[in-house]
Amino acid sequence: MITRELMAPLMFGGLIAVMLIGFPVAFSLAALGLICGLVSIHLGFFPPEYLGNLPLRIFGILSNDLLLAIPFFTFMGAILERCGLAEDLLEGCGQLFGTLPGGLAYAVVVVGAVLGAVTGTVAASVIAMGVISLPIMMRYRYNMRMATGVIAASGTITQLIPPSLVLIVLADQLGRSVGDMYKGAIGPALVQIMIFLAFVAIVAALKPGHVPPLPPEARTLHGWPLAKRVLGGMIPPIVLIFLVLGTLFMGVATATEAGAMGAVGAMVLAALHRRLTWTLMRQGMETTMRITAMVIFILIGATVFSLVFQGVDGGLWIEHKLAALPGGTVGFLIFVCVFVFLLAFFLDFFEIAFIIVPLLAPVAQSMGIDLIWFGVLLCVTLQTSFMHPPFGFALFYLRGIAPKEVKSSDIYWGAVPWVILQLVMAAIVIFWPGLVTMWMEKPQQIDLDKVRIEIPAQEITPPDASEFFAPPAATSEPLSPPPVEPPVAPDPGQSAPP
Repeated sequence: MITRELMAPLMFGGLIAVMLIGFPVAFSLAALGLICGLVSIHLGFFPPEYLGNLPLRIFGILSNDLLLAIPFFTFMGAILERCGLAEDLLEGCGQLFGTLPGGLAYAVVVVGAVLGAVTGTVAASVIAMGVISLPIMMRYRYNMRMATGVIAASGTITQLIPPSLVLIVLADQLGRSVGDMYKGAIGPALVQIMIFLAFVAIVAALKPGHVPPLPPEARTLHGWPLAKRVLGGMIPPIVLIFLVLGTLFMGVATATEAGAMGAVGAMVLAALHRRLTWTLMRQGMETTMRITAMVIFILIGATVFSLVFQGVDGGLWIEHKLAALPGGTVGFLIFVCVFVFLLAFFLDFFEIAFIIVPLLAPVAQSMGIDLIWFGVLLCVTLQTSFMHPPFGFALFYLRGIAPKEVKSSDIYWGAVPWVILQLVMAAIVIFWPGLVTMWMEKPQQIDLDKVRIEIPAQEITPPDASEFFAPPAATSEPLSPPPVEPPVAPDPGQSAPP
């Protein structure tokens, strides 16, 4: 006999099972939620009226203004992927760092970070970087695993750098503002870039043959034209970054409005590169339509499951299990990172954000964990979902555009060191929360013991006594005595008073 206490763990086990089957997650979640809901009604765990909340929750998803930012940023990334911006950046940075061992790898990391701050989508960054830089690296005899690894890793930085789609989704699921989530991600994003550059420097120092510098004949730009080329490639994206992130951080625009301005800015950049065509617009809109539809259907499936799961006290069951972990807050965060890392072998970041985060966030809040810190830590860990074999989407994107002579084993093995670096970044965020919170506005601390309330002294003018004792003013009309009412005759039926 199924009891109410057993229903939550059974639903959680069913969730893991349907995700491993491989059927589309959105429909699997909705079917599992509805079946468990009908069983729960039959067994009396909650009344049928409880499922009446489902249409209201679905309507809330469809009317959520924050989620409008997703199609805007997706469209912006799809346009910038094909507008020629990446080519200009890579050509200038490649020539700038080309004299150094590992120069092309440095350029790929830097340009990947800039594209991440502009596009906000991993697919756009990985595809653009792979199409442009991988043939050049192969031509100048870069180690194949190093070349494919740095390209995939530079694309996944996009997930942590604002205006990342992952940060928008996490902000929505955690109930925090997108601006605060962006501010919290700035520090970890910069440190992640530094770690990647340091790894390239170590490889260049230990095995310079794996990352050779450009030969002299390949350095076509020298002197002032090279500075001009780098600035020409950097200034347009910097303007676009300020248009999107600057207005958001200053409070001038919301995330949706910033995304709309970014979409317009992307079309302007495409027009400047003379690539704004109807074909480009149609391709961008098709990509936006597919991703937006996928997000909405996953959200609907997740809300069906979560409604029933909360109806059988699944949230309390999760909270009791995770709160009992050894190590307190640090133990809980380490468990979350390991759990998300394992789930990322089978699920993409949208599915993890919509399914798992609503189960973990109440536990984190009850333990006193800052949800911005928690969200950024999840974002850092979710980077691995794009990188580790066999289902890393960044590896799929790279495999799709790589030449046939590039082996799949080189792509997979090349990703391993970068996944380790991403896990190191997650450990840094766990043990250094100030890296996230130092970029955010701190509330003013007030010591109530030192608060003094002082009332300023006011000079009070005493009233003039003559105002009270002055004789009444003379009037032209004589004073008449008050009217005298006639006596009332006594009632004969009443006896006279004694």
